[in-house]
Amino acid sequence: MWGKRSYGQAGRKPVKPALAAAVDMLARQEYSENRLFEKLLDKGYAEEEASAAIARLQEKHYLNDAESCPRRFDYLYTDSSYSVRQICEKLKQKGYPSSLVKSCIPDDREAVNEREYEKALRVLESKYKRSQDKQKLMAALFRRGYQSSAVYRAVNDFLTDIEEA
Repeated sequence: MWGKRSYGQAGRKPVKPALAAAVDMLARQEYSENRLFEKLLDKGYAEEEASAAIARLQEKHYLNDAESCPRRFDYLYTDSSYSVRQICEKLKQKGYPSSLVKSCIPDDREAVNEREYEKALRVLESKYKRSQDKQKLMAALFRRGYQSSAVYRAVNDFLTDIEEA
């Protein structure tokens, strides 16, 4: 249901029931359904037991990707200097479905573009010297997933500030 595992299956059976182990994991950190399922399998639980534990957690509303994905997206969107593309990739790596991640992106493209510009400029100001090559600065921002319009604008503004100073 949440994915098949073909490697890393532990040889001995865990002492705790899968539900108790899943609750312990969720008490420490929020997980997506897929990631929690993988973690339970990694601990040596059978697929049926792990699936039952996840179903029970969903039933009790302890585990809900539709709520946790937007919450994580909003946190990363407001409090980090990651690009929107980087945020989406991070969430996909955490096990959230691609369609759910894409639905979290704000509809206001103007605001997203402005945020990308501000965050790209902040990255440049905090990590790079103004004397560095323009192409290297642009390449660094492109690697981080920023939109091309934000990259060009941020690099140009970053480098023109040196001329004015």
